[in-house]
Parts: sequence; structure tokens; C-alpha cells
Amino acid sequence: MENQNNQQTEQVLQRLIKLKLLLGVENDEKDAILCFVLDKIQDMVCNYCNIEEVPKGLENVMLNMAVDLYRAESLGQEQAEGTVKSITEGDVTVSFSSASAVSENSGMQFLKGYTAQLNRYRKLKW
Repeated sequence: MENQNNQQTEQVLQRLIKLKLLLGVENDEKDAILCFVLDKIQDMVCNYCNIEEVPKGLENVMLNMAVDLYRAESLGQEQAEGTVKSITEGDVTVSFSSASAVSENSGMQFLKGYTAQLNRYRKLKW
């Protein structure tokens, strides 16, 4: 049992290291947020595929999803800004869409970009 826990801890650390490299994060300040993102993506993948743990073949897909989620939801920022909606140059005006519009890409909508890869591991549930 203890050996299995050590393997899971090692796996989480490896995912965290890879995610930090992909995002260009060089220090430990955002580790808690990045762990949250990894946990959320793992939950989404397991729930969608009806599986208990993420298979090796989905590790990189999960990391790509984590990068996309982190960037889409502007996690790690105290106040999330929306995407630029319009720009006016005379007397400089920049308007942003609402921050909630950025995070509307949640749940099943977020998974749509990954369904082709996830469907290979999806199990039927009765």
C-alpha cells in the first residue's frame, strides 16, 4: 500500500514538473494552483472516460489540457481579465469581454477539443 502511495506521489510530482516546464514557470509560487489544475483535469478525464485512474497513454493529453485550462481561466491571477473585445486608437480605448466569458469553456465544452483522444479510453457505463 505504501509503495503504491509513493508511486502516485512520484507521478504527481512528474506531472507538476512537466506542467511547469510547458508553462514556463520557474519557481514554486504557483505549485498549489498547478496541482489544482492537474487534479481538476484528472477528474474531468476520469469522469468522461468512466475510469478510476488516468492511463499512461493519456498523460500528455492531460498535460495539454492542463495548459489550456490554466491559460483559459487565467488561474494564478488575483483578478482575471477577459479577452480583448475591441481596441480604439484615437484617445486609446481597450475594452475586454467579461472574465466569465473566458471560463465558460468549462466541463463538457472544454473536453470537446480532446474527445478524439479521450474516446479511445472511454468505457461504457451501465
